[in-house]
Amino acid sequence: QVHLVESGGGLVQAGDSLRLSCRDSGRSFNTYVIGWFRQAPGKEREFVASISRTGQNTRYADFVQGRFTISRDNGKNTVYLVLYNLRVEDTATYYCAAVTGLSEYDYWGQGTQVTVSS
Repeated sequence: QVHLVESGGGLVQAGDSLRLSCRDSGRSFNTYVIGWFRQAPGKEREFVASISRTGQNTRYADFVQGRFTISRDNGKNTVYLVLYNLRVEDTATYYCAAVTGLSEYDYWGQGTQVTVSS
């Protein structure tokens, strides 16, 4: 049913920007809350941002501090995460996930790698 695929990661220098994409091949994408998470080497996965089904409500982790923006285009079955002013500590694998039930993220993508060099 749900198949999430992330893209847009890459190797960039500190201060650069990236736009990550999360696309679902299904037809019910507009009914899902979508979250972005990241996992750095040696660390557990952490929450980055989420967006409601309509895109009207967004949430961000404290560490984002205005540097990232999440948005969605339901016509394209895609959620975006734009990363501005990237820092070395942003280096991680970034995953998107969907809430298809009541509360828990139950479908996950394969991740896209973001590597930031100094």
